[in-house]
Amino acid sequence: MLEVAIISVIKVVFVFTALLTACAYMTLIERRVVARFQTRLGPIYTGPNGLLQPVADLVKLLFKEDIIPEHVDKKIYMIAPLAAFIPATLSIVVIPFGSSITIFGREIDLVLSNLNVGVLYVFAVTSIGVYSIILSGWSSNSKYSLLGSIRSSAQMISYEVSMGLAVVSVVLVSGSLNLNQIVAHQANLWHIFSQPVAFIIFLVCGIAETNRAPFDLPEAESELVAGYHTEYSAMKFGMFFVGEYANMVTVSAMAATLFLGGWQGPGDSSGIISMLWFAIKVFLFLFLYLWLRATTPRFRYDQLMSFGWKLLLPLAILNVLVTSAVVLII
Repeated sequence: MLEVAIISVIKVVFVFTALLTACAYMTLIERRVVARFQTRLGPIYTGPNGLLQPVADLVKLLFKEDIIPEHVDKKIYMIAPLAAFIPATLSIVVIPFGSSITIFGREIDLVLSNLNVGVLYVFAVTSIGVYSIILSGWSSNSKYSLLGSIRSSAQMISYEVSMGLAVVSVVLVSGSLNLNQIVAHQANLWHIFSQPVAFIIFLVCGIAETNRAPFDLPEAESELVAGYHTEYSAMKFGMFFVGEYANMVTVSAMAATLFLGGWQGPGDSSGIISMLWFAIKVFLFLFLYLWLRATTPRFRYDQLMSFGWKLLLPLAILNVLVTSAVVLII
């Protein structure tokens, strides 16, 4: 039992350290990538080639004055950033980030928790993030924050329906809610080839769920200042910021797991090599986030909602029906 506990603690420390490091350096990568698209330099002065910019940002947030506006609901105002940060980091625990490694003759699975209902767990935990957005806008006692939170909650709930149906198609094909078994089912054919429509729906909904361009309506600066987190500063704002990037990593990891074979790659995909393949696939999706931000204009709100309810939802339902029929026949 002691050995199992030590291994579990090491895996937890490794995964959460990797997640928070990825969130920190995604800020640097995003600024450098967008700068390249716009023929700028981006951060270059803090550390060699700007590599210490995320550290400088963290120090700034930690020592910045924490301003709490008057007439806010202080308890809910303080809880909201935690409700954004904690679920975003917990959703990663059921995603397998490699096959397995052997240490001192013991085989160790590269997943924190191998749940039989891993897909449902991810959806359940990430759905809690909606509460943080609603609570932050309502407790801030600001009409701009409230409008931003209402927009965001409506957007996330709308696109979550289509995303869930896209995942249902994958579950029907693989016959399991366990993410490890879904990865194993793709040993001969990735689901991106057997479920291309579900992949596109999942990708679009994932971008909308994380409030990223071109679906970043809750943070439409020209209309709502900064959206639901307008009245937050210092590390409270930092928690919203980290939560958004953690959600990006989670959506990218889920897309790689459900549609690109997870940690599987050509040739030998065991141990450290499997972790490398998984990291490459996740980074490809994260780069797509940055590419879209630099090149696509923002949707109008009516376009955003119409696109979700009138196009993606009927398409997702049709895809589930066709997939069910094919699985039943085969």
